[in-house]
Amino acid sequence: MPLIKVDGQEIEVPAEYTLLQACEAAGAEIPRFCYHERLSIAGNCRMCLIEVKGGPPKPVASCAMNVRDLRPGPEGQPPEMFTKSKMVKKAREGVMEFLLINHPLDCPICDQGGECDLQDQAMAYGVDGSRFKENKRAVEDKYIGPLVKTIMTRCIHCTRCIRFSAEVAGVPELGATGRGEDMEITTYLEKAMSSELQGNVIDLCPVGALTSRPYAFQARPWELTKTESIDVMDAVGSAIRVDTRGRAVMRIMPRLNESVNAEWISDKTRFIWDGLGAQRLDRPYIRRNGRLESATWAQAFSAIAEKTANIDPNRIAAIAGDLAGVEEMYALKGLMDAFGSPHIDCRQDGAKLDPAAGRASYIFNPTIDGIDTADAILIVGSNPRQEAVVLNARIRDRWRRGKVKVALIGEQVDLTYSYDYLGAGPDTLSSLVAGDHSFAETLAGAKRPMVIVGQGALARPD
Repeated sequence: MPLIKVDGQEIEVPAEYTLLQACEAAGAEIPRFCYHERLSIAGNCRMCLIEVKGGPPKPVASCAMNVRDLRPGPEGQPPEMFTKSKMVKKAREGVMEFLLINHPLDCPICDQGGECDLQDQAMAYGVDGSRFKENKRAVEDKYIGPLVKTIMTRCIHCTRCIRFSAEVAGVPELGATGRGEDMEITTYLEKAMSSELQGNVIDLCPVGALTSRPYAFQARPWELTKTESIDVMDAVGSAIRVDTRGRAVMRIMPRLNESVNAEWISDKTRFIWDGLGAQRLDRPYIRRNGRLESATWAQAFSAIAEKTANIDPNRIAAIAGDLAGVEEMYALKGLMDAFGSPHIDCRQDGAKLDPAAGRASYIFNPTIDGIDTADAILIVGSNPRQEAVVLNARIRDRWRRGKVKVALIGEQVDLTYSYDYLGAGPDTLSSLVAGDHSFAETLAGAKRPMVIVGQGALARPD
């Protein structure tokens, strides 16, 4: 690995590292707006400028230059970079001044206030005033759906949202029109976004241009209690953070978990908190004379005890639904054990899963991060774009890196990546097993093949 010097400190880093990554590996802090570890490099905000010794007599955008591009000193000394020199300080102040020319002064009413990258970096790397007296530009807000609120006058054109929707979500609906001061981020046909991951642009936006519409004007980040949790909206188990004020859930945010959801969550996960406060059953009901009447919890439990007191335990059964969490299912099992009933199940959709086959027959054995190393993927009876959005994004990420073939047996749908459609039913599966299909050769020759079986296959009568 090449040896470089950052602010006088020698460090070895891989040659493919960007200068920004190399500086951070040496412990230096580099501000940025457009750069993101999981997106392609745009190099358009210029906030990450550093000084390279022996390079051009001007600051260098550290996100857009690799360590392998550096040249050693005249006597073979390791390349040297500076992140705190006078040139760098003046350059960053100039960039920040330009970024704030047209940015509106509406921090008091902006939902990004308190967790805004522009606020933080203006304090750390900016100056205390502006020399510009011209009028600020104003941009019309765009309606891009019921989930993401836009205040486009605040946009600093970092293009993170565009790159995310095109690269990670696979739905390239956002883009930039115009040039210079007339540039605007918009959907091409002024329509709502259709991606199931669109809520992630709220987290990606470094300013308040894209914020959560349901959460608008609800709370400030410093008012919220933050609790780490696990998502139950799909079988993936994404790492999430639940922000609450008092007893009310105000929003749900993703947490970093490289082996499961990386740093993305689906829109269902992000916005499901809405159902905790609106149109929710918050009291028990008892059926009397054919009609449901509201009751207290004491009356409800008395009615349950009365109904079950004289019933043979073998005639009592319980079925756990799709949206039951682990705690509820454990409590239900405890209740059935107290009754002395062995009849408990979760296969209300008729899934052909047999407990005798063991746990390995229904868990995701290759693991989610195993998708990253798979060289052939066969999806049977599933639409991961609807059923497990984050999992589908992981398959798409693997597909974008190449050297993997994906095939589908089941309903032919748009999965945001190309695949070989083999057929719709068990006949196709039989021909694949018999080796009568071209994809059978792909599976046979693969070193790390992966077969993903969905409920669509398990719940069929055949």
